[in-house]
Amino acid sequence: MNKFIKLKNRIKKHEGFRDKVYHDQLGYPTIGYGHLIKKSENFLKNKKYSKKHLDNLFEKDFKIAVINFNKYYKKKKLSKNLIEVLIEMIFQLGIKNLIKFKKFNQFIIQKQLYLAALEMMDSLWYLQTPNRVEELIKILLGTRNDK
Repeated sequence: MNKFIKLKNRIKKHEGFRDKVYHDQLGYPTIGYGHLIKKSENFLKNKKYSKKHLDNLFEKDFKIAVINFNKYYKKKKLSKNLIEVLIEMIFQLGIKNLIKFKKFNQFIIQKQLYLAALEMMDSLWYLQTPNRVEELIKILLGTRNDK
């Protein structure tokens, strides 16, 4: 997992951090670095949780995203940029939602990255988090300038 340090930092930056329960853009209870709280988890509404605890939660969520990436995409021989974009999409959207991007996934398999990028922009996801999607598109297409 150490090879993903830059990716983890980017996801953390995109997600932001909150040590108390809050509701995301869709109204779902969330905590830490964008951890969607499951019904089986008992987070108290106004309690402040430790950074260490929430960092551990992030690591678990990230590991799940990588496991799902490996299950659905690993055999497809993808570029490092595309691997990172897919893992971040899985982290943010969940694998169940990402596999619903039928045309996007088809274009990824066909290595038609510009068409895949257009599918990313033609989504409700883009309307919800346009800056993040635009940054991921730049990474996907290899046009992002890291300074």
